[in-house]
Amino acid sequence: MNHFDALAEFEKEFKRLFKKYKTLDDDFEKFKKILIIAPTGVGKNFVIIYSSPPIKIVKARMACRALHGWSLRIIYAYFEQNQKIEFIEMYFKGEKENEDRERIKEYLKNQNLTHHPI
Repeated sequence: MNHFDALAEFEKEFKRLFKKYKTLDDDFEKFKKILIIAPTGVGKNFVIIYSSPPIKIVKARMACRALHGWSLRIIYAYFEQNQKIEFIEMYFKGEKENEDRERIKEYLKNQNLTHHPI
């Protein structure tokens, strides 16, 4: 069984987006159920943007019913050894073009990894 955690920045983004998209709570719970079965996702809606033992950083599209066919982007870290997922960033592509690469680099640096070419 996976353990979920989230950065403070992610929590803040989630709360801000929830004010706009009222289905977000339920949509996010469904998304986490998918991650329990397939931690790095399935299909074209999941892309591993960084991988090295012991961590994979994944960029995923999460369906949000309040967006009527559009999706939110979620960046998360998957630690295979202890089956842990830590959410790093959540955003709507209509508001922000790409993930925060600096946040990801800082996250990897804080994990004490020797290299992080992002």
